[in-house]
Amino acid sequence: MFNAQKIHMIGIGGIGMSALAKLFLINGKQVTGSDLHASDITRDLEKRGVIFHEDHNASFVQDETELVVFSPAVQETNFELQLASELKIPLLSYPQALGELSKQYSTIVVTGTHGKSTTTAMLGLILETAGYDPTVIVGSFVPSFEHGNLRVGKSRFLLIEGCEHQANMLKLHPEMIVLTCIEADHLDFYKTLDNIKQTFQKFVDGLGSTGFVVVNSDDPISRELKIQNPIQFSSDSDVYKNLKLQVPGVFNRYNATAAATAAIELGVTFEICQKTLESFKGIWRRFERVGKWNGCEIISDYGHHPTAIRVTLSAAREMFPNKKIILCFQPHQHSRTEMMFDDFVDALSLADGLVLPEIYRVEGRTEGETISSKHLVEKIQERNVDLPVHYAADFEEAKQKLETLIKDMPNSVVIFQGAGNIDDLARRLTKSS
Repeated sequence: MFNAQKIHMIGIGGIGMSALAKLFLINGKQVTGSDLHASDITRDLEKRGVIFHEDHNASFVQDETELVVFSPAVQETNFELQLASELKIPLLSYPQALGELSKQYSTIVVTGTHGKSTTTAMLGLILETAGYDPTVIVGSFVPSFEHGNLRVGKSRFLLIEGCEHQANMLKLHPEMIVLTCIEADHLDFYKTLDNIKQTFQKFVDGLGSTGFVVVNSDDPISRELKIQNPIQFSSDSDVYKNLKLQVPGVFNRYNATAAATAAIELGVTFEICQKTLESFKGIWRRFERVGKWNGCEIISDYGHHPTAIRVTLSAAREMFPNKKIILCFQPHQHSRTEMMFDDFVDALSLADGLVLPEIYRVEGRTEGETISSKHLVEKIQERNVDLPVHYAADFEEAKQKLETLIKDMPNSVVIFQGAGNIDDLARRLTKSS
């Protein structure tokens, strides 16, 4: 794969795809790419030397292209993908490309339902401080990494995330797995929690007897996996109890403990783990404080699962104990919203005020659109008559509804949460202040 000099990337604006594009550029490759819309990520790639095309068109694939890498979000009907197939240009999905890359290193994969990006960033920073000089690809931006979502090292270590969507982590070839937790998600693909568990079991089994699995023994589903010689961590462990963190929330303490436990297994001292994690201030869109608007603290968070809502609200109350918490949550994917409807209602009801923009439509992963954010609002109102909750058809209406809530709850904390484009609204509002 990496002998190719001219590489075209479909869906290059994604967080993982853009990191891989940077790695290709650093290794002297010529990179072209396309995405439906230009973004800060694609503009940054253009500055680095990528030839970027907005939208999708077969003409973007050149005869001299030697490899095409495509995002898992790209559909089989994509014109560029079809032409590349007709021209018999080698094709790799992003997870397949990561899999090929992982064969060339001693690869550490951070996987699980929650906490992958934060744990990856924490472990990457620990290994960097300890002089292990790892290459790291992370699904966020780490402020101290020169390339944001990529760190290029010269050692044998590669640290990456193993996304469980469509069992993509099974395409990777790790020597160590760091498993944060297992919970029901991506049910449009897996259908049942048991199928999810069996897929993680298959991933763990692929290590054989020589690999290492760092696992959260407090997590009930993870405990059910059959793991040879697991490296366990929990809230009872000395690591968990002796870490001092700037980032709030029990979930971040678990993320930090997972990262430190893995690093210690690799030979890093606890003192280095402790020092690095104590200075960790967080990453892009993971409980990120982005500024102020109308006198309120604004936080952006990528969480899109009911559990993520709960732990984010809990962290906000821990950090801001005397303030009201207003949540602007953009549901992500119709099928997820429908399958976890009651759980979403329960989790969202924990906020002091709510604005729910319409569900973010995920191309190729939306099984009908019979459900709307309106249905969530109606059910939340039915169960919590005193909770101020508003539906917003678009971001302009969301802004107006938030302004109304803030008048009643001044000096609040406003969280913009979801895996769609809700972050755009958070940053636009803070820039306007």
